[in-house]
Amino acid sequence: MNKSYLKMNRGELLQLREQLRREYKNYKALGLKLDMSRGKPSIKQLNLSMGMMDVFHSESDLKCEDGTDCRNYGVLEGIPEAKRLLASIAEVSPENIMIFGNSSLNVMYDSIVRAFAFGIMGNEPWCRQGEIKFLCPAPGYDRHFRITEAFGFTNIPIPMTPEGPDMDLVEEYVNNDPAVKGIWCVPKYSNPLGISYSDETVKRFAALKPAADDFRIFWDNAYSVHHLYEDRRDVILEILEECMKAGNPDIVYKFTSTSKISFPGSGVAAIASSLANLEDIKKHVTAQTIGHDKLNQLRHVRFFRDRYGVEAQMRRHADILRPKFEMVEDTLELELGGLEIASWTKPLGGYFISFDSLPGCAKAIVAACKEAGVTMTPAGATYPYGKDPKDTNIRIAPSYPDIEELRMAAKLFTLCVKMVSVDMLLEQP
Repeated sequence: MNKSYLKMNRGELLQLREQLRREYKNYKALGLKLDMSRGKPSIKQLNLSMGMMDVFHSESDLKCEDGTDCRNYGVLEGIPEAKRLLASIAEVSPENIMIFGNSSLNVMYDSIVRAFAFGIMGNEPWCRQGEIKFLCPAPGYDRHFRITEAFGFTNIPIPMTPEGPDMDLVEEYVNNDPAVKGIWCVPKYSNPLGISYSDETVKRFAALKPAADDFRIFWDNAYSVHHLYEDRRDVILEILEECMKAGNPDIVYKFTSTSKISFPGSGVAAIASSLANLEDIKKHVTAQTIGHDKLNQLRHVRFFRDRYGVEAQMRRHADILRPKFEMVEDTLELELGGLEIASWTKPLGGYFISFDSLPGCAKAIVAACKEAGVTMTPAGATYPYGKDPKDTNIRIAPSYPDIEELRMAAKLFTLCVKMVSVDMLLEQP
């Protein structure tokens, strides 16, 4: 059992610091170049979809089921079989989904652009409404925050709980301030906490009574099928259905993609929403494009076939990811358990482990890792404007390195946590 650093006297801490610094010096001498900065699939994961490259050849029938030649223009909403496939992933009806290009992040960005330039369903464009506020559950996804920061919106951090965002605070903002136009959500295996929203949280989202008619929930269901364990799967309520029950059918945009199912950057993305919202979206998308990449849509359908094909693929992904997550979690427990200097999540799915250090230590830990050759997500990135008020949160991304590289990176990370924590404790009176 590790002895708590908080129970050590100054002499013990000084002795420990010298030992840790010697270990750190040895790691630096190795000249490591390891990357745990982003949740990228590994090469082994990418190889799972290489069969998609063999789906088409020069003699292939490239017509979809309604007879449309997928090599040509048209079909703004997406081919029927792709709508069914993506709808099954998003857990919605095919009539409530519209297929876009290769990236759900791009669809989210364009959704902000449309609201900013043209308004939502007849409302005044956001660009003419003065200050626009967006709620940002934090720790959260840095690329979400970057979108609304890029438009000059006021990003408001909302604390996360084990059930999801602090809904008392969400309701207070949304129901009373007409300048609040949206909230970012990753409802399942959230980035980076790995938690899933409770039934009560989803129902409270659906029952919001926004002060602004053009308020929308930006529901990024990025990890809907990204389970690590077959026998332990998080299940969340379907938000569109709950919004219909609550009499709020138009309040949500739900985003999904195959980015971490097939090829990131070459997947298929979609938005699911009410029929009224989709008609409003199509009105503007018609001016933007005649149709998205139907060959890619058809390629995905013929490779995966249906929801069952997707689930089989995700079991193969899980077999690669699960040992990496468990190894990192075991290393954290072995090296840091009982020291009372850190805590971390143990997610059942998704792509991240969320780590919290002692207050004031996260930036120094990430900097120490980088100096020794391990690149982490910048400390603070999981908060709007990159400002973690307590400087505690670090996002760990185990997916990309091979397991031996990851083992070394995890050991070095825990060493940096110990070293920085001891320094912080020695600075205190």
